[in-house]
Amino acid sequence: MRFYEFKTIKPIQPLTPAKARINALKQSKDRAADALKTERTRQKQAKATERIQKAQQALTKSRVS
Repeated sequence: MRFYEFKTIKPIQPLTPAKARINALKQSKDRAADALKTERTRQKQAKATERIQKAQQALTKSRVS
């Protein structure tokens, strides 16, 4: 590499308290959105499993009768 291809790395300065609070709130919002999505998926899967079980029970009852 040539000398002019190197870039100097700018030091990362610590966040101000206001920016740190905003960053924390954004992260908590993202975590809450992920938890909501996960819970909705779990409930959909539970409902689908319940429907399958009821259909299988009805099928076995109709075969026995």
